[in-house]
Amino acid sequence: MTAELELSLDDPYTVPTRWWHRLDDGRIQCDVCPRACRLHEGQRGLCFVRARVDDQVVLTSYGRSSGFCVDPVEKKPLNHFLPGSAVLSFGTAGCNLACKFCQNWDISKSREIDTLADAASPDTLAALADRAGCRSIAFTYNDPVIFWEYAADVADACRERGIRSIAVTAGYMCPEPRAEFYRHMDAANVDLKGFTEEFYHRTCAAHLDDVLDTLRYLRHETGVWFEITTLLIPGRNDSDEEVDAETRWIAQNLGLEMPLHFTAFHPDYKMMDVPPTPPATLTRARRIAMANGLRYVYTGNVHDQEGGTTYCAGCGATVVVRDWYQMRRYRLTDDGRCRSCGHPVPGVYDGPAGHWGDRRLPLTVAGIAH
Repeated sequence: MTAELELSLDDPYTVPTRWWHRLDDGRIQCDVCPRACRLHEGQRGLCFVRARVDDQVVLTSYGRSSGFCVDPVEKKPLNHFLPGSAVLSFGTAGCNLACKFCQNWDISKSREIDTLADAASPDTLAALADRAGCRSIAFTYNDPVIFWEYAADVADACRERGIRSIAVTAGYMCPEPRAEFYRHMDAANVDLKGFTEEFYHRTCAAHLDDVLDTLRYLRHETGVWFEITTLLIPGRNDSDEEVDAETRWIAQNLGLEMPLHFTAFHPDYKMMDVPPTPPATLTRARRIAMANGLRYVYTGNVHDQEGGTTYCAGCGATVVVRDWYQMRRYRLTDDGRCRSCGHPVPGVYDGPAGHWGDRRLPLTVAGIAH
């Protein structure tokens, strides 16, 4: 039998938060994301995990997780961040978007305590990542924006052990908490859902401009390494015109060296009537992006060795060949330069490539000391 998490400060996983303010009508507004949920006592925001309790906004999922798994970092996807290394992935419950095509809807739209089966302090998670040989930890499955206080504390505990932190996010966050959040992050993959306001409004219940603002912020005001992913949905956001507009914007605002991943949709959640993305759509999108000058454009969720390959922008040599998440060829120096011509490939490199491969290893926190 399942039950909702109780709204009480006596709950050990419920903690006070900072980013909110009072309204003249007696409600309290949450200021973490542009949704700006306005809450009466006892109400939750759309994200489900932030709520008004004892006349303040609290986080109700601090220290709880929907599970842990060691993945290749390329699965996040990040192709230019500690290549070949292992990353500890975990999430909580809830989300601040309402995407009809959500591929993790059982987690992101969860309203049940059973989803949050594992409990772990920041130090416990850092120890788990360390023991598993992970170079980084990823806040994923659902968006860390909604549990950012927990994610930030985990990131700090990991940093003390030399472990990096990755946010896998839709980038839907207000400027002030966003600046505080990303001071704790080393890398991010930002899910750019589409490139029209109509798509964001009708399909995600969000706004495009807020996400573009986050992308500009990350590029021009932080040292966070980030890559972009767009899930192409047949008939929804995959037209030549939309892909052209998106990739021209990226080239002009973020630079030609911004890695971009086009990934394939599969029917899920509230879009079961939409067919899977044909591989040819991803290939077409990749060609449009490269014609607009982008140098590192990848395809995902399909078997496409060409779309997983990194080429040197200096001499054109094949420097990294990926087969799904398995690295077949690696011709970069320890600091990320082409072995043929010495041209730098942008990213975060720290020694030779890892050898985690395409393994997926579920973990539990049992036996890890707090």
